[in-house]
Amino acid sequence: MKRARIVYNPSSGREAIQRDLLKIMKVYERAGYETSVYETTPKAFSARDEAKRAAQAGFDLIVAAGGDGTVNEVVNGISPLKKRPLMAVIPSGTTNDYARALKIPRDDLVEAAKVINKHETLKMDIGEITSGNSRLNYFMNIGALGTLSELTYEVPSMLKTLYGYLAYITKGAELITRIQSVPVRITYDEGKFEGQVSLILLALTNSVGGFEKIVPDAKLDDGKFSLLIVAKSNIAQLFNLITKALNNGSHIKDKLITYIKTSKVKVEPLSNDKMKVNLDGEFGGVAPMTFKNLQRHIEFISVTSRMKPGSRTRAQTADEVMAEKAEEEFKTASKEIKKKAGVDK
Repeated sequence: MKRARIVYNPSSGREAIQRDLLKIMKVYERAGYETSVYETTPKAFSARDEAKRAAQAGFDLIVAAGGDGTVNEVVNGISPLKKRPLMAVIPSGTTNDYARALKIPRDDLVEAAKVINKHETLKMDIGEITSGNSRLNYFMNIGALGTLSELTYEVPSMLKTLYGYLAYITKGAELITRIQSVPVRITYDEGKFEGQVSLILLALTNSVGGFEKIVPDAKLDDGKFSLLIVAKSNIAQLFNLITKALNNGSHIKDKLITYIKTSKVKVEPLSNDKMKVNLDGEFGGVAPMTFKNLQRHIEFISVTSRMKPGSRTRAQTADEVMAEKAEEEFKTASKEIKKKAGVDK
């Protein structure tokens, strides 16, 4: 019999995973996996180390049950290995960007586990980060650099749990007034960018902070990052770009945006200021760094079949409602912040 190891974060989201854990185990047992669980601990890299151990012990399936941070750790545990097991995601976090990209149900954890019964998988691109000759880390969704990328560090965990990505929107509006541009050199497949930037974003999926229009045409397995560079911008310009991104994704055509596809990116700060790197919502080190796309590196259980035309899942309907709320929340927050900052438009 095949073996599955569920690596779960007991404190992610609203701690719902513990309530459904036995039901989730039964799903994998019935799917033909002898299933066991591991509860992560406060020790640093607990999920990463267990995922690596389980993979080396020959487990056929590793399930990351938690938020995007838990998924990131599991990915980091198995990415360096030559033989990598199949992965699954049970989304019990706040934004669950990766589950959204995989089309995993996010409103019912047991239903998320039942996706295994569809027998559908997708080999996903993974990002590898190096500095000099040293491999530092891996990420599966987003790499970001610049002041705005520090947003996730400044939103209290309780606020994220209660209000999800609405908390990010409100905090993001506040942070805009503190954004400082930095001089950088960015080298990619077909060229080079050199100048002042407000934000650098490398995306592997189209789901960023709960929204699907920030990098609207991202592919999951094409071996390319969606590289988005925001040139030096004032407060009014940044508010305008975010409004476009939330509304219809037209920001990628703005003259302040450089938007390209590339398999490799090198970021070099051209000043003494530290440029922090955000990987899947967590601190990932300080530039200079090189980012390489590892095409189709890890196989994930996912939903790859097409839905019937016009049909909607509960999660998709909830996403649309939340997106509308987020846009209104941003407008409300930005109006007050613009007034304080002396920005009229």
